[in-house]
Order: sequence, then C-alpha cells, then structure tokens
Amino acid sequence: MTAEELKEEEAVSLRLRPARLKDYIGQEQVKENLAIALRAAGERGDPLEHVLFYGPPGLGKTTLAHIIAAEMQAGIKTSSGPALERAGDLIGILTSLERGEVFFIDEIHRLPRVVEEYLYGAMEDFAIDFVQDKGPYARTIRLRIQPFTLVGATTRSGLLTAPLRERFGIFHHLDFYPEQDLIAIVTRSAKILGVPLEQEGAHEIARRARGTPRIANRLLRRVRDYAQVKGDGRITPSLAAEALERLGVDERGLDDLDRKLLGTIIAYYQGGPVGVEALAATLGEQTDTLEEVVEPFLLKIGFIARTTRGRKATDLAYEHLHVERGTDQPKLF
Repeated sequence: MTAEELKEEEAVSLRLRPARLKDYIGQEQVKENLAIALRAAGERGDPLEHVLFYGPPGLGKTTLAHIIAAEMQAGIKTSSGPALERAGDLIGILTSLERGEVFFIDEIHRLPRVVEEYLYGAMEDFAIDFVQDKGPYARTIRLRIQPFTLVGATTRSGLLTAPLRERFGIFHHLDFYPEQDLIAIVTRSAKILGVPLEQEGAHEIARRARGTPRIANRLLRRVRDYAQVKGDGRITPSLAAEALERLGVDERGLDDLDRKLLGTIIAYYQGGPVGVEALAATLGEQTDTLEEVVEPFLLKIGFIARTTRGRKATDLAYEHLHVERGTDQPKLF
C-alpha cells in the first residue's frame, strides 16, 4: 500500500485534512513545538521561521504546511521540487508572495541545483540576486521580496544540500503513528464521511495501516465500499478484516509488494544481505520505490535490517511468512 497520494484521492483528502493545529491528531511533540513557534512569531508580528518537515510519505507534512498558513492567517502557495524546473519558475512565485505568506515545496530534495541557489538569498535576506548581461557588462541586480515562510517537505533529508538545510530555522521529523492515534484518525474520518464504524472495526483498519494516516484513510474508504456492497454499510471488525484480506493487506499491514520483497531476500538471496539495486531488478521495481515506500515500514517493525553489505531478512520476517531458516527455495509468492 503506497503512501503516495493518488490523483483521484485529492478531493477526499481535502475533506479529511484538519484545518487547525488543535484538530491535528498525533505527532504531539511536533505540535507542541510548532504551537510555541507560531505563537511567538504571531506576538512579534513576524513571519514564522522557515520550516523543514522530513519523514516517510503520508504522515502529514503537507497538512502541517496548510495548518501553519491557517494559524498565521496567511495565504499559501504550493509547488514541488520536480515542478520548479527553471529559475524563472521559482522567481515568479517568490515575487508574487505577500508579506507573511507560506510557500510550500514538496519533495524539496529534488530541486534542481540552479533553482535551489536562488532560494538561498530569498530565505536569508528576502532578496533575489541575479546577473544581467555577460562578460565585462555583467552586473548583479538585487530584487527585494516580501518576508515569507518557506515550508519544505522531504522523504529523503539526507539528499538535501548542506547550504539549503542550514537555512531552515525549524526542523521536525515525522514518525510513524501508533495504533491509538490511527484509531482516532479513522474514527474522525468515518464521521466526516458519514460511515457507521464500530470501535473494533476502526482498530482492525488502524493496525493494518502501516502507521500512516494516508493509508488508514484509504483503507477506510475501501472497507466502506465493501461494507456497502457486502453488508449493511456498518463497518464491523469481521467485515473490515475480510475486506482487507481481499485487498491483500495482512494483519501487520503488509501488502503483496512487501511480501514479495521479503520473499525475494529469503528465497533468492538466502536471507541476505543483498543490495537494493539487485532487489529492484529482481522485483522489476524502481529503487526509489523500495527505499522510500516499502523499506521504511519494514525497518520500523524489524522485518528487515540494513547492513553495510545490503538488506537482510530478520527472524521476525521468517516468522511472519511461516518460513524456517535453511528452507531450500521456499514458495512464498
């Protein structure tokens, strides 16, 4: 179950997205620190310092960017690293920002270097320096812009360049959510969608959601469809379990790709270690998909381990797949 937001999910996500910090469930330390920073900036009448959110996809980075804008009573403009292909694209947005406005860049680690360099002056001095003409006629022109707050989001903080990282004043890591928080999120979403949901049904969805709110809400909608067609519309624990099994999501939240990855390590590479490039080639998947979507949760629950020589399947993975170590080419998928 990918945590990336699908195009058809955008409208529903907007309905389910909390608008203010008090409505945001989970990530308590992040919320508390943000609340203090927001209040202090508001009392001074200054824009909030630039904020960087990092962590796996689907944990609420985009939601927090919109909440920051709402709490500061400011507008928000959004873009992404791959979308800002030319310096002119960035300059056009920066010069259109009003005082205190929020500029959100998703996947900020994928900004082209030539574009990123224009951000340095904008973040530090609220000015853009660019060179006009060439050779002996070249001159630098400084263009002043309104003070603003840049909110960056990344799943790969290690790929950020040091100059860009150092210009952020606030850093927050978003981690996977515990089941209790996911139960609260699923319950809240069910009320907004008008879905009758039993508490144990919410628990069944939450424990299979890979610690990720976006996946929890996606599973809720799929179980809602199943309950509507196969039941009376009410989501019970047994109905939720049946629906999720049909979707290929097991009791730990693993889907077909997770099980294939673990099975490949065990069946073809004797439990590892094996490099991620070799795994990607064997599975026919992109390396980025394995590193950003699949691996983080498997690492979190202890099903794989990273070593200097590659990935290894742990005893927990063998136990979950009901495979004994030393089995010759077990049939796993």
